[in-house]
Amino acid sequence: MANTQERMQQLKAFDESKAGVKGLVDDGITKVPSIFICKPDHPSAENIPSSGKPGHDDHQFNIPIVDLGDVAAGKPAKVIQDIRRAAESMGFFHVVNHGIPKRVLEEMLEAIRGFHELPKEVKAEYYSRDPTRKVKFFSSYNLYQSRFAAWRDSLFCDMMAPEPLDPQELPLLCRDITMEYTNEMHKLGVTLFELLSEALGLKSDHLEGLDCAKEYLIAAHYYPPCPEPELTIGTAKHSDGTFITLLLQDHIGGLQVLYENRWIDVLPVPGSLIVNIGNLMQASPDPL
Repeated sequence: MANTQERMQQLKAFDESKAGVKGLVDDGITKVPSIFICKPDHPSAENIPSSGKPGHDDHQFNIPIVDLGDVAAGKPAKVIQDIRRAAESMGFFHVVNHGIPKRVLEEMLEAIRGFHELPKEVKAEYYSRDPTRKVKFFSSYNLYQSRFAAWRDSLFCDMMAPEPLDPQELPLLCRDITMEYTNEMHKLGVTLFELLSEALGLKSDHLEGLDCAKEYLIAAHYYPPCPEPELTIGTAKHSDGTFITLLLQDHIGGLQVLYENRWIDVLPVPGSLIVNIGNLMQASPDPL
């Protein structure tokens, strides 16, 4: 009981600081606090083989790459076939030549990094666990329920539900680029739903007609440097409760996907976006 009470006090102190994991790093910690330590017996730390690590002898598995430029080149059937194969076999794939300008992707990454590196007093204005707040900054969405806290800070922006987000709610530093990025990503999402519909043998507007593209949000994660990275984890093993997730990676990487009981490194592909087939799409009566 004493350990439970002490842990709860530590969690509350961390949460009420409103500084996030970056705040701990800025304070100069040299040891990972106990609330972040991932125990070896936790499912997220299970000993599943991993491929693609430097010096690893196993064959490097490559995530499928779908070239959307083939649609404009008059080869939509090839794209539909590639998407169906990638969605069926892995549920993860890169898309290239997607039409979103490189500038938009780079400026979005820069703006999100800039927000997370603001002084903690500035970010504290956005720190919240209020589920009704459309823009909020926090660490570990399930901080009080999880057995360990994630070494990660997040900026969450609900862009549509139930009404469109007022841009004035966004931090000034990333306001304009977030709106531009969101508009571009939504258009790409609609295109992908059209292609996925056809991959299912349906009319191209079928999934959009089910409002699959109606609601969307941004989860912008930041992983501060860790003094003891072997003791904690940035993101626990999970699946996405969405129709699809569109992921913009930076050059650092670190993303992995569980495939045939192996953790596969998803190496960054310059200019690409990653498409993750979410749980709601997999639960479709006509699964890919």
